[in-house]
Amino acid sequence: MVILYSTGCPKCKILKEKLDSKSITYQVYDNAELMIQKGFRSVPMLEVDGVLMDFLQANNWIKEI
Repeated sequence: MVILYSTGCPKCKILKEKLDSKSITYQVYDNAELMIQKGFRSVPMLEVDGVLMDFLQANNWIKEI
């Protein structure tokens, strides 16, 4: 399962476009309270099968697919 934690910021939109361009199925979570509870200090964050990635790590993961 792939989850994109997003606030709709410019980086969030870029990551969403990259996921879409590779036809990767994902869910968007935009609940700020949930992101704060998870301890996120920045967005977007991508969660792939329980593994969290920041923007740079997520970009690299998408490139490798």
